[in-house]
Amino acid sequence: MFETGTNVWRQYSAWPPKNAEPKTLYLHAGGGLSFDAPAAESPAFDEYVSDPARPVPFVNYAAPNVPQEYMVSDQRFAGTRTDVVVYQTPVLQEDVTFAGPISPRLFVSTSGTDSDWDVKLIDVYPPDYPDSKQDAPRPEDRDKARKDVPAPAFSMGGYQQLIRGEPFRGKFRHSFEKPEPFTPGKVEELNFTIQDINHTFRRGHRIMVQLQSSWYPLTDRNPQTFVNIPDAKPSDFVKATERIYHTKTEPSGIVVGVLSNSAPSEERQ
Repeated sequence: MFETGTNVWRQYSAWPPKNAEPKTLYLHAGGGLSFDAPAAESPAFDEYVSDPARPVPFVNYAAPNVPQEYMVSDQRFAGTRTDVVVYQTPVLQEDVTFAGPISPRLFVSTSGTDSDWDVKLIDVYPPDYPDSKQDAPRPEDRDKARKDVPAPAFSMGGYQQLIRGEPFRGKFRHSFEKPEPFTPGKVEELNFTIQDINHTFRRGHRIMVQLQSSWYPLTDRNPQTFVNIPDAKPSDFVKATERIYHTKTEPSGIVVGVLSNSAPSEERQ
């Protein structure tokens, strides 16, 4: 397996690796993120307003198609929006390796009757990380059909590298065969699994999670009313207040496999 972050090949006797211990990265009030569960009941949630007329874009520049670089694109622009909530760890004092699937477990509510919940796992680079010419987008990687589209400016200091991202359409929280509307204001638990990962967050970096309710145009806009989306009328598209809970009894978090860096040689070579 290729391990990003360290950019080296690893060999394991099983996948996920046998010594990848499931742990939960819990969301905390004030934008905190840690392996410690919330201990208090207050403040209970973070909230934002999702507006289908102003969806969160997937890159911060105009692109006529889907550039390959979006899979590792800088997410700093998204975290400045009022419809994106951000949680991050303190600066890491040692390397942390995630190996295997990532499983969000979120306690949420919405003022609408349907909503998307987009989860992004991000590697935050130190603010003094040096730039490299090799890290800049190459001219030949730009859209061949649009030579006038400039490559985005890119700085490695503070870079928020997208590691994994996945949307989840809330109406399918109980079944993909039988979608169900939300009851406005009712707290619901979302459990889903996104793509596997084999990534090391290096010492001096931070681990970040961003949550939002649109990711356009990677996913179509959710009207945030319970309708068959291809048949949605303009009047069906409404703003919704989204809440993410992080209390002792409603501990939202992301379940990850944390790999011991002292693994036996036959497990991690």
